[in-house]
Amino acid sequence: MSDAGSTVDQAAVEWVILADAAQVVGNKLFLMGGGWDQLTVNTPFPLQQHCAIAVSFRVPWNATNRPHTIEIEITDQDHRLQLVQAGGQIEVGRPPGIPEGSAQRAQIAAAIVLAIPSPGVYEIIVRIDGREGEQVPFRVVPGPLLALQQRPQS
Repeated sequence: MSDAGSTVDQAAVEWVILADAAQVVGNKLFLMGGGWDQLTVNTPFPLQQHCAIAVSFRVPWNATNRPHTIEIEITDQDHRLQLVQAGGQIEVGRPPGIPEGSAQRAQIAAAIVLAIPSPGVYEIIVRIDGREGEQVPFRVVPGPLLALQQRPQS
């Protein structure tokens, strides 16, 4: 038997995915253009980028049937500029007939608009119950069309 405060009994971030679009229906994740870690843009900075984030949480048996606070933050790599901050709660129940001790998966997906000021490295930080679960970096780079637009005219 585990201690009530041990990590075995704590909900945790299982994974984080960036996508062009994402939604969860019936605890199934549907992605379009998912799994990227580099965004190539051909419009001048600053820019507004529509995208989505999907997150999976693993909730152990002893952490089910109670709310868990989640936070998602997107910052620049120095954590000085915050692009997105969102939070809420998840609660996972125990379905009838599930074997005792089984962990549950809870997935969320959200459409977001990133106000990206410049090329660089940005980071997604996901927390559950105040504990940092994942830090996922991604890069924003200028594409070839933007480089042509910014080339000095002779």
